[in-house]
Amino acid sequence: TMEDRLLQQLKKGVLEMLVLEIICREPTYGYELMTRLKQQSKDLFTLKEGTLYPILYRLEDDGFITAAWSVGEGKAAPKKIYTATEKGLEEQHRRRQVWQHFSCTVSSFFQEEDT
Repeated sequence: TMEDRLLQQLKKGVLEMLVLEIICREPTYGYELMTRLKQQSKDLFTLKEGTLYPILYRLEDDGFITAAWSVGEGKAAPKKIYTATEKGLEEQHRRRQVWQHFSCTVSSFFQEEDT
């Protein structure tokens, strides 16, 4: 439906920003990222690995995050841990400002005009 298409477009636009936001707060790995997005968004952002990993690769290519394998403790399998770089932290600060301005501007169109 039309609503679904709009939602998909909006989600696509903010997903990378949200992924970087989570990684900027603390180093994390893929499964944890998907869980955090799903829980915090109350299921609005329920990602498949095929959606998440291209975003992570892009962020890594851009130099905003680094990836390193954790050493599996005991029987735990090694996990790829993603950490924000200095460049990534600066970029996320910039994106937050862009988002604040963008969302306030869009919201202003929906405000009832005082009569």
